Amino acid sequence: MSGCPARYDETLGMWVIDEPDEVREVLLEPETFRPDNAVLAHTALSVKALRVLQGAGFALPPTLANNAGPSHRPIRAAVARFFSPARVAAVEPLARRLVAERVALAEAGLRSGAVDLVEVVAAEPPALVLLDMLRLRDVDVPALKAWSRESLELFWGWPDEDRQLELAHSAAEFYGWLRKRVLRARRRPGDDLFGVLVGLGLSDEEVCAVAYFLLIAGQETTTQLISTTFRRLIGQSVDDAAAVVEAILRESSSVPTWRRITAAPVSVGEVELPAGQPVLLGLTGHGGPAELAFGLGIHRCLGAGLARLEARVAVECAGPLLSAVQAVEADPPMIDLLSFRAPQRLLVTLPGGQA
Repeated sequence: MSGCPARYDETLGMWVIDEPDEVREVLLEPETFRPDNAVLAHTALSVKALRVLQGAGFALPPTLANNAGPSHRPIRAAVARFFSPARVAAVEPLARRLVAERVALAEAGLRSGAVDLVEVVAAEPPALVLLDMLRLRDVDVPALKAWSRESLELFWGWPDEDRQLELAHSAAEFYGWLRKRVLRARRRPGDDLFGVLVGLGLSDEEVCAVAYFLLIAGQETTTQLISTTFRRLIGQSVDDAAAVVEAILRESSSVPTWRRITAAPVSVGEVELPAGQPVLLGLTGHGGPAELAFGLGIHRCLGAGLARLEARVAVECAGPLLSAVQAVEADPPMIDLLSFRAPQRLLVTLPGGQA
């Protein structure tokens, strides 16, 4: 099913573009369709939430996903080296071991009842793999996972003021941790992510901005991709894990949309868009290629190859388990944000088992 012509969505307050050829054109024209709004909070933040963030010195200057300026290229080049094809290929044994260990835990847990495949299998391996690739040690992984989920909700969700305040405290805590890592890198330069970024001559705020979203996007979206794939495969056998992953990326990726803003009046198909208009791009589920799920052009996801590898490995390792279990919930609770969608949990049991 192909996408529809560009149209204005009054509820979202954005122009929606999901016809694959038009999405491709937008992504390949970053000067006309700028990324300035890519990481802005979708729901306007309350004064109380802003005060919490300001108290932590929270700032997101243009660096990667929200940067169409001259600083984008050197920052991207420095980060891209961590995700070279050779490094991605070399991390497969680690990814396979981490998932296999957690599949064994899930199999053991099923003997006594229901198991959540998101929590037990999908959650932590992508984070541990990413930290290894970025050469980061001494990271509290459960804290990173919580910070990641809560930051996604803060920036891409619809939280009310009370929930915003909770999420802002979480984001401020994460940002404080990042600032400490930057300070450590300035005192003792190394070859990890922070050391490399400090070596570029970036400000503290720029280093924190790069690390903030890289440490989220580099693992939480992969957890969500694996969870989405697992949901489809419960009770089914798997012949070709890579093909299954590609189908998910085409049809129901964990990152279904992304934002841009028009820098000047522009035509999209037969529709005229004024300058300064926010645009929501449909990346998946509209008949386009799997590659659209990772974006195109100068802002294409740096971790596309890694995400594909980790999802494939997860399916290969968990395939026998997935075929042997049944879902407890036909409609599990979902992460359902503007640009992120995946199961929050996947409770499964063995046939005849009890939840």
